[in-house]
Amino acid sequence: MPDFRKIEEYVKYRFPSFGINKKREVMRLIFEIAKRDNLPFTEIIPDTEYKDYRSLKSNLLKRRYPSFRSGNGLKLYLPDLELDARNRFKSQRSFKFLPKNIYVEREIKNSYLVQRFKEFFPSAKIIEIDSLKDYVKDKKFDIGEYNYRRDNIFIIRERYDFFKRCPCTKKSVSCGYNVLNLGVGCIYDCVYCYLQIYLKNTPGIVIPANLNDFFKKLPRNFVNSPLFRKPRLGNGEFSDSLALDDVTKWSLDLVSFFRERKELLFEFKTKSKNIDNLLDIKPANNIIISWSLNPQSIIDSLEFYTASLKERIASAKFCAEHGYRVGFHLDPLIYHKNWEDDYRGLLNLIFKNISKDKVAWISLGTLRFNPQLKKIIENRFPDNKILDEELFLGFDNKLRYHHKLRIMIYKKVYSWIKKRKRGIPVYLCMENRAIWKEVYGS
Repeated sequence: MPDFRKIEEYVKYRFPSFGINKKREVMRLIFEIAKRDNLPFTEIIPDTEYKDYRSLKSNLLKRRYPSFRSGNGLKLYLPDLELDARNRFKSQRSFKFLPKNIYVEREIKNSYLVQRFKEFFPSAKIIEIDSLKDYVKDKKFDIGEYNYRRDNIFIIRERYDFFKRCPCTKKSVSCGYNVLNLGVGCIYDCVYCYLQIYLKNTPGIVIPANLNDFFKKLPRNFVNSPLFRKPRLGNGEFSDSLALDDVTKWSLDLVSFFRERKELLFEFKTKSKNIDNLLDIKPANNIIISWSLNPQSIIDSLEFYTASLKERIASAKFCAEHGYRVGFHLDPLIYHKNWEDDYRGLLNLIFKNISKDKVAWISLGTLRFNPQLKKIIENRFPDNKILDEELFLGFDNKLRYHHKLRIMIYKKVYSWIKKRKRGIPVYLCMENRAIWKEVYGS
């Protein structure tokens, strides 16, 4: 990992006439090239060349972003380089979720959920608060504190934010997803997770205790998705649907409730193997249990504390055999050296274990994220490889692969699915109409 402080000193020495912004851009490019190519940063710029800023930047851009050319429509994002070792995520070899503090709003201190958490985590300190809103008022939380969010659980009474449309990116084709907003925060640590952007809001995982109020507030009518025959609703957008289901037992109530709402499709979305409660209740045809999947090499390097690929597939098989339909989200698809073999092998594992008639859908989505997440990833996961690829500001101002690379990935993965199992609905997540047309022809 290049030392950005030394790069800063080096750039100041080599290019004393450059202004602050020019030096920052040069630092950023030298850092990214040195990290990606595993080179000493002093070898990036020959001693006798590039005294002027324009030619220097052009050379560095050509080396770091070969696809970028002035006027070709691609937009770069070169933020300030700010790294602090104190913010680094430290993975535990043996992970067990054991919160240290359980903050409870007084209004729901006697609720069922609070009692469950007390039983599961008897050593945790119970702290009563008036409200989460008052607790976080005038407080600021940084990246380093986000690393310790699992220590703190906030059990609240939700009053307003029961339901929302999926935060589908602007100008993309919507899959019509609707979110039952059962809390914010996840016990897993995925390098690319957009929840890291919310680190300034609260230093813990927020869980509402009043599930029945969510049922009461649920709209009677939803807009149908253009891609599916029924409206889709799920609770895996701002947290993992099943990661804490052994504690909350929410799945029992959710399945029972939505079994009667046959006009809806309800989806649990997870990276866990926590399915025991689902297997203890009668399934329903409109209940979908889905897994976000990646090759095991990606899980090992980017999806900390989650279930392994084999465990996720085995869990899906158990649920399918129990009577549920299952779904799979190959999202984010991560471009890497052996990506074709890895994702083809992943699909083979799915179809070897799951009958076609039990697969409700498969979604495909390549890596993308809000630009401000780039610096958070650099700080928390400095050894990551995903930022080494060419990432440009896309149609929605998110950092994405080049559109030609995305099209190539989608076409290949879609062709592998069609070749093995025709008839399974396959859709693209957060992509614009132009990409859909290139992949599907319409």
